[in-house]
Amino acid sequence: ALNDAANALIQLQLDVAKTEYQNSQREYNRFFMVSTGLIVIALIMGVVVGAWLVRAISGPIDQAVTVAQKVALGDLTQRITVESSDETGKLLQALKDMNDSLVRIVGEVRTGTETISTASSEIATGNLDLSQRTESQASSLEETASTMEELTSTVKQNAENARQANQLVVSASEHAIRGGTVVGNVVGTMGSIKESSRKIVDIIGVIDGIAFQTNILALNAAVEAARAGEQGRGFAVVAAEVRNLAQRSAAAAKEIKALIDDSVEKVEAGSKQVDDAGATMNEIVTSVQRVADIMSEISAASQEQSSGIEQVNLAITQMDEVTQQNAALVEQAAAAAQSMQDQAGNLSMVVSVFKVDGGSAQRALPEMRAAAAPAVTARPAVKSLPAKTASPAVGPATGNDDWEEF
Repeated sequence: ALNDAANALIQLQLDVAKTEYQNSQREYNRFFMVSTGLIVIALIMGVVVGAWLVRAISGPIDQAVTVAQKVALGDLTQRITVESSDETGKLLQALKDMNDSLVRIVGEVRTGTETISTASSEIATGNLDLSQRTESQASSLEETASTMEELTSTVKQNAENARQANQLVVSASEHAIRGGTVVGNVVGTMGSIKESSRKIVDIIGVIDGIAFQTNILALNAAVEAARAGEQGRGFAVVAAEVRNLAQRSAAAAKEIKALIDDSVEKVEAGSKQVDDAGATMNEIVTSVQRVADIMSEISAASQEQSSGIEQVNLAITQMDEVTQQNAALVEQAAAAAQSMQDQAGNLSMVVSVFKVDGGSAQRALPEMRAAAAPAVTARPAVKSLPAKTASPAVGPATGNDDWEEF
């Protein structure tokens, strides 16, 4: 009787739960239908409102784009009419203000350009006078040329010393070549080490493969051991395979050790060769010291050149007198340039209200300035100076690059 009562209670609870589940399912379906309907209505309203907004905004925006394109092409004669006070109307009003500002700025730029043209004409006239005064400097340069001839003998002595220095540099280059050979041997040894490293990598790969197989066999052995019973005989087979793989791993490890020992020996040999290269470099240093001694002799010869340089300074003093006369003309040119700079500053302030990448109006200014500047007559050719015998150049030591590479 107790079991019957318990079964009846359980059946009652199941019936109540089933009824509650059906009620919940009906509520869920009704909520889903209502939500779906609201979403569809919202989407329809969104599409309608979006279409209305696009129609209300696209018209004024198209008009603004047309106006901006005409302004970009330089057409400042158009008239812009603002018919609304919303955001698009504010945009058209801003374009209208921009167009008016451009008209005003272009007028000011034209006025400033005329002033710059006048200043450029004054500068061109001053430069013409300055070019004529340059002729008077030619005579002073001739005197300088005669002084340079007196320096020729001293320069020849320096050239001889430079030749000897060049010979020593060649000797140093030979030593550097020897050093390069030693370095080449070191490179060969390092190549052998690299080859051994490759073999080590291959053997390590074999060990990795063996370890992977060992893990698999160990897993199989664990499974076989778990089964026990008659299946336990498979464990012995798996264990034998594991021992075999372990032996292969030991053999590979021995080969790795042998290769590492060989690499160590080759590294020691490379170290010895590097020591030999260091000794070669010491010989190069000795040669460089001898070059320094030759350079000391060249310095002594330069002392003799100082007397000739004094005469050059005298000629330069005469040239300085002419330069003082040129300074007056330079001041006049500077005044005109200052006027141009002031006008350019005003133009820069006016144009600075816009951010441009270099428009046609700015490119037109140099062309107008060039057209306004008067043509400068050709300056008479200055008498050429006597040719000088060039001192033999000392070739650079080719061994320097070898030192850096080593």
